[in-house]
Amino acid sequence: MQPAATPEQSAPPAPPVPPEQIAPAPLDLAALEAGLEHIRQAPTGEGRVVMIVRRPADNEREALDEARIDEAGGVVGDVWVGESGDTEAQVTVMNVRATALVAQSRDRWQLAGDQIYVDFDLSPEHAPPGTRLAVGTAVLEVSAKPHRGCKKFAARFGVDALRFVNSPEGRALNLRGINTRVVSGGVVRPGDPIRKLAG
Repeated sequence: MQPAATPEQSAPPAPPVPPEQIAPAPLDLAALEAGLEHIRQAPTGEGRVVMIVRRPADNEREALDEARIDEAGGVVGDVWVGESGDTEAQVTVMNVRATALVAQSRDRWQLAGDQIYVDFDLSPEHAPPGTRLAVGTAVLEVSAKPHRGCKKFAARFGVDALRFVNSPEGRALNLRGINTRVVSGGVVRPGDPIRKLAG
């Protein structure tokens, strides 16, 4: 008798990346590494939200002027609930300096697949797991679950971009971003502050 399939084995494969989302001229590793110093200069005291993106379905993106975040559903209207429902990865946050580097043009930022893009130091040295972040009127807690680049990230931004964010230096800065869980819901808008909470 065959063993029962695990949830991962029984889940349907994710749709491939649409041709229009594939990287037209990705940067090579040397060009990406040249941008590290700018990323290292991200604010540590108070940063700001630059972009918010909702994913209505796989491979779909919708930039928002305002997002409601709640403890049960993460970013309201996002595919997260039906996609995984993993409470350690309710809302993903990415340093927009890293996003801008790999994506090159602002209209491609949202293809990274994260929901909140911030100008803020997300490195584990500055924001280790357990750190609580006030983002707009919501509070998020940094999860211990790593956020790593995948095949779709490589297709959209290039193989070297994947190597870059998953490299030791990339992990030391959390260039691919962080997973968070929602501690308390609220409203987040571009331009809102993001800061660490004491405790």
